Amino acid sequence: MTAALRFEHIEECMGTVFRFAGLRQVDASELESLIQKACAILHEADRIFSLYKPESPLSRLARGEARVAELEPVVSEIWDACQLWDTETDGWFSAFTPERIFDPSGLVKTWAARNAARALLDGGQSDFTLNAGGDVYVAPGASEDRDWRIAISTPVSIASAEAGVLTVVDLKNTGMNSLATSGTAERGQHIWNPKNYDFASAGQALGPNEKIVQVSVIASDLVEADVLATASFAEGIRAIERLNARTNVEALFVTDTGQFAATDGFLNMLAK
Repeated sequence: MTAALRFEHIEECMGTVFRFAGLRQVDASELESLIQKACAILHEADRIFSLYKPESPLSRLARGEARVAELEPVVSEIWDACQLWDTETDGWFSAFTPERIFDPSGLVKTWAARNAARALLDGGQSDFTLNAGGDVYVAPGASEDRDWRIAISTPVSIASAEAGVLTVVDLKNTGMNSLATSGTAERGQHIWNPKNYDFASAGQALGPNEKIVQVSVIASDLVEADVLATASFAEGIRAIERLNARTNVEALFVTDTGQFAATDGFLNMLAK
């Protein structure tokens, strides 16, 4: 019976892959409708916020052809959200590139994924997980223990012979439901230090010649996990103190020398 209720949907969007999977709680046609609605939310976010689409509102903004107030209201919403996270992280999360272009990609993917997940939840489907290009959300009704166990990958490209699982965390009964990772494995050095708009000074570790190559953050909200992973990578190892001061947030830092650092409660998150 369980096998008959199992579902999976994979959607390509924003240059990555979104995977919905779980056990069906509504009839098949209703679930299909909910997934279509969720995917429409993803594609609408891509239409508006992609800087790779020259016709997108954000590309028009970047070229100086429009002001924020002249675009869809959601652009102003995301602008304000980025400003709030800039303040929340003491400036370590910034939506402005070194070229001073507004690029909220460090937030938009998981913001859209969170909204897509809500489409399923609002429709009565709460038993699922959503993998948004490697960032994972576990819905409150996820019924299988394995749904709550999330692998953190080794900090190398998936095409590498060394690719694999670094460790597995178990979020069940922790009050946390999301994991996001920022690093250099797939996209190289794409996170800059927003304090000086320099790529090379981002990700400072403990040693003078040591660099952070990956930060994975667990939180009770997918956007929070994503933003904090990006901000913590930019800030480097000093971000641990900031993360320790937050409620329901844990993180693992990996350096290019193979060393690890983590928040105070991270070890309690490891799957047993």
